Amino acid sequence: MNTTDLHIPSNKVRDIERYIQSELNGLYPECEIKMFARMLFEGFFGWTQTDLLLRREDTVNQSDLLRFHWAVEDLKRHRPIQHIIGWTEFCGCHIEVTEDTLIPRPETEEIVNWTLDLLSKSKIHNSKFKALDLCTGSGCIAIALAKHLPKAEVWAIDISEKALAVAKRNAQTNNVNVNFLQADILSPFTIHNSQFTLIISNPPYVMDKERAVMQPNVLDWEPQQALFVPDSDPLLFYRSIADIAANHLAPDGTLVLEINEQLGQETLLLFEKKGFSGTIHNDFRGKLRMLSLNKA
Repeated sequence: MNTTDLHIPSNKVRDIERYIQSELNGLYPECEIKMFARMLFEGFFGWTQTDLLLRREDTVNQSDLLRFHWAVEDLKRHRPIQHIIGWTEFCGCHIEVTEDTLIPRPETEEIVNWTLDLLSKSKIHNSKFKALDLCTGSGCIAIALAKHLPKAEVWAIDISEKALAVAKRNAQTNNVNVNFLQADILSPFTIHNSQFTLIISNPPYVMDKERAVMQPNVLDWEPQQALFVPDSDPLLFYRSIADIAANHLAPDGTLVLEINEQLGQETLLLFEKKGFSGTIHNDFRGKLRMLSLNKA
């Protein structure tokens, strides 16, 4: 397959950018297509945005040209850009993502940054303490905590063996130590009778009825088990988390959760009935997506 077959005028960087734009025009917003181009050059070559601007007259070889072609074909099928390049950045960490893990989202990154800011104002920030991440997936939350809180002993739990394999690779890549445990948080389990100063979680919370408004890049490519809960019982994971926190959260500890914006008050009420007091926080889009709790 040559450049003519690929409909690319030349193997120059500027023409590859134009090719990406023309092939994806109408499928995605223009700003998103430009972001895809930047991410592909970064993912394939390690280029920064400045590199891309300065090297528009550079050329790439035939094999790399084919990589761009197949990446564009994948994007036409709504395959996530993070799956195409194989990783994403999260709180300064390099996180591998696969179809066995959720792709970390800006809302989750905001929750981690908010938690780190909260801890920085407390006495425990520079002390030894234990943190627990429930439903860890790619391990992004636990790894970010371990990277930014080097004195913390971080634990992370997930039901998926395949997701945990990715998470362990991510911990190694980012040179942090995280204690991973395979367990179903909906079933009873023990963690060596540990007490945690911080418990944090981004559990499944998307109701089945919300599928109708979700994009194919999520529905067709990300693990359904990590996303959806039945309409009849949308808070089932939060009930289990409340029970886990009742047993494992230290008396002066904090519980931080990502929540469904449609179920903020219901989620808070569930925890209040379990003996916690808490506050719902807006994310950067003004949506009720964060819940911080303490034992009452």
